[in-house]
Amino acid sequence: MQEQLFDRQAALARVGDDEELLVELVKIFLDDYPTSLNAIDSAVQTGSSHDLERAAHTLKGAVANFGADAVVREAFELERQGRTGDLSHANENLRRLHETLRQLDQEMRPLALLA
Repeated sequence: MQEQLFDRQAALARVGDDEELLVELVKIFLDDYPTSLNAIDSAVQTGSSHDLERAAHTLKGAVANFGADAVVREAFELERQGRTGDLSHANENLRRLHETLRQLDQEMRPLALLA
């Protein structure tokens, strides 16, 4: 069994134990993260270090609200690669980012359907 990525208790604590606010933030994240992921995909594909750094940073900030450390690590690594301009391992990190985001989405989606 895979390790749980979505830390609901940490996310709740970040929003002052406001369950409704957490549900709303989860919905917004689930709607918005594909745009950031597409930007990351495009930046890796085109070799645009600056765009990769910016898109990965945006995604990292959004996902950090949910205590999903594995996703944050992958986004941070892509951000770092964009900042240094060394994209030699970007495809591997991107694959892992896709995997962890898919799992996170599956863990969060039921919460978004509550409201």
